[in-house]
Amino acid sequence: MYDKTHALMARGRAFLGTEHAILCGAMSWVSERNLVAAISNAGGFGVIACGAMTPELLDTEIAATRALTAKPFGVNLITMHPQLFDLIAVCAKHKVGHVVLAGGIPPKGSVEAIKEFGAKVLVFAPTLALAKKLLRSGADALVIEGSEAGGHIGPVATSVLAQEFLPALAEDHVVFVAGGIGRGDMIAAYLEMGASGVQLGTRFACATESIAHPDFKKAFFRANARDAVASVQIDPRLPVIPVRALKNKGTEEFTAKQVEVARMLDEGKVDMAQAQLEIEHFWAGALRRAVIDGDVENGSLMAGQSVGMVTKEEPVAEIMAQLMSECEVALTR
Repeated sequence: MYDKTHALMARGRAFLGTEHAILCGAMSWVSERNLVAAISNAGGFGVIACGAMTPELLDTEIAATRALTAKPFGVNLITMHPQLFDLIAVCAKHKVGHVVLAGGIPPKGSVEAIKEFGAKVLVFAPTLALAKKLLRSGADALVIEGSEAGGHIGPVATSVLAQEFLPALAEDHVVFVAGGIGRGDMIAAYLEMGASGVQLGTRFACATESIAHPDFKKAFFRANARDAVASVQIDPRLPVIPVRALKNKGTEEFTAKQVEVARMLDEGKVDMAQAQLEIEHFWAGALRRAVIDGDVENGSLMAGQSVGMVTKEEPVAEIMAQLMSECEVALTR
């Protein structure tokens, strides 16, 4: 049925242990047990977004996801989480098969700690040199994510990253492409360039199985690509990873938050690591307000530029089938 697509996805499918090499990007508050299990049950690879969760919460979430699916799924951990190694221990306890490390260079010993219990490690890398270094030092697969993506982003477009990274790495390594993918035709293009698979977030955020508030979903349905804007860095001394979200009062509040944190940094009330955690906690709270409480004015509506292609609520299985058949049609054209 999807012969050509599956042939090009062969390495990614084997790596993930799934029918389709399509990962769901880890979206805080959205990528929880219901969506993750639905993605995995539909033949893709769901990923729990640990975000700011405590080890206890992650423990509960993994167990609850296991109760909903027998298929493989992964866990996304933020590298700057103060309890990163405790979270890794929770993954070990549950024998999680794949751990995605996001949000910065993995701290010393973290990749080793994950590999010790037999899990595969996926990492993000903004430059080719760093990608090679991470793969040399034990990472099993790479996700290249362009600036079109939602949430925390790098500065370079997916199409450029793909042209840079895939010819250099795809022959010897498992590489997934992410950022701005909303249709199967685009998946086909990256597979033909050598990608082992793809990652999508925005396209799945408003699936029927997503627990996101109805008002959060409506904001996505109304939005165009140009409404998903990247946050601006206010202070050069406070290196804040930009975040792409739908423009609202919450995006303005973030600007004010940066000014406040920069002042605390000036006054010596916090050091750089604490300052960055302050920012992360701001995002966790702002996201919760939008996703869970439905406060679409003041919350954070993290979305990628492919949001214009999200027009209605659909079951995950239908979205997956549509992406796969569009991809197959494009490859057989």
